[in-house]
Amino acid sequence: MRRLIVSTFASLDGIMQAPGGPEEDPTGGFTLGGWMFGYADESMDISASGFDGKDREVVLGRRTYEIFEAYWPYQPDDHPIAKTLNAAKKYVASRTLTKLHWNNSILLHGDVVSAIIALKAQPGADLQVIGSGNLIQTLQAASLIDEYNVWTFPVVLGRGKRLFSETVKPSALRLVRSQVSTTGVVMNTYVPGGDIQPGSFPSAEPSEKELVRRKKMTNGMW
Repeated sequence: MRRLIVSTFASLDGIMQAPGGPEEDPTGGFTLGGWMFGYADESMDISASGFDGKDREVVLGRRTYEIFEAYWPYQPDDHPIAKTLNAAKKYVASRTLTKLHWNNSILLHGDVVSAIIALKAQPGADLQVIGSGNLIQTLQAASLIDEYNVWTFPVVLGRGKRLFSETVKPSALRLVRSQVSTTGVVMNTYVPGGDIQPGSFPSAEPSEKELVRRKKMTNGMW
């Protein structure tokens, strides 16, 4: 079975909306598009983290597909990222699109979870999700993601579309690779780590003050 890999840019507070430019996605009144600008350096291996789709088949949500479709086919033929993305096979999850115009693009029909399960079972290259926040949340809830590449930029945005919402499925992750760029971007790779194992540090019997505090919480007064 081939792997499903997710790669995304995020702010320190988990926002992934419009990292590339102000016009990328201003929906919801978001005015900070282009927040990753100025943080690039030579240590950032775009290809190793799957952001260019090299040697993989790409899976995109509808909004990310439309952003990419309007940009990458119009870049110079020798642009390395355009070259790999334009050539890659692309699967698009959408309830509204009926026709795709970017070459090598295939529309996923019906339930996206079932479609991805079927794709993972097929032989071929690993599947690569780029951006596509809503799709990531759907696939995370279905426990279909095998690897997360999250590049966290040293910015706090305060509002915008988040990588994970309050409806996320609680789960543990295991860090398998980590690197920090000279500009402070933390490039981490995680794999699923099973269920979260809650616990507490050993301590003496709770103090009287602690018992009062707990009672206040129980009564909704804390």
